[in-house]
Amino acid sequence: MGRIFEVRKHTMFARWNRMAKQFAKIGKEITIAVKSGGTDPASNPSLRRVIQNARAVNMPKDKVDAAIKRAAGRDATNYTETIYEGYAPHGVAVLIETATDNPTRTVANVRSILTKHEGNLASSGSVSFMFRKLGVFRLLPEGIDQDDLELYLMDHGLDEMGEGTSDKGEAQLVVRCAFEDFGRLQKALEEKGITPVSAEHEYLCNAPTMLPEDQATEVMTLLDKLEQDEDVQNVYHTLA
Repeated sequence: MGRIFEVRKHTMFARWNRMAKQFAKIGKEITIAVKSGGTDPASNPSLRRVIQNARAVNMPKDKVDAAIKRAAGRDATNYTETIYEGYAPHGVAVLIETATDNPTRTVANVRSILTKHEGNLASSGSVSFMFRKLGVFRLLPEGIDQDDLELYLMDHGLDEMGEGTSDKGEAQLVVRCAFEDFGRLQKALEEKGITPVSAEHEYLCNAPTMLPEDQATEVMTLLDKLEQDEDVQNVYHTLA
């Protein structure tokens, strides 16, 4: 059908694969949230947050509802959340968040990927001190007085607020706080009548690792492989 069709097909498949990974991640987060706090988003802040994140990645409402129903069932999968620590090539530290129904399989897969790409799995506490856990809220800037909001949130745990963009290049406000203030800041936004596009956590590196381009490419190849694993939810690193 020609080269143009092949290019479009490649782009479509890449998008579908990315969506499938995002939907699977959200599905696990829904299961974990429902098991810990029930099926009502009004009384379960964790579930409310996950539903917001599902909307941010355009997950259909019927899929979200089906995931909540499955999570509430007797045969719902039990996921174990575990963080693995390790090193990529050239001394780059990595934190790997996983959610799995088979921890033995997951740790074996993570170790295998690291080893095949000249990295190694490390013991707990080996690299986590290099990262700070933050709550992250992404907001649509329309109709928001940024100066007023920043002053208001300072009394509710705000760490920083700045401009950002979505995966589609749309303008956003990015609000960060220490993770222990996550609930307090989320409530403050709700009191202001602001619904975040997404509300998540992230690990911010305190000591970035600078590498030449060829070495950085090696590290990125490893990180991509880790992110493709079905049990891996997030990968954080110190590569600058």
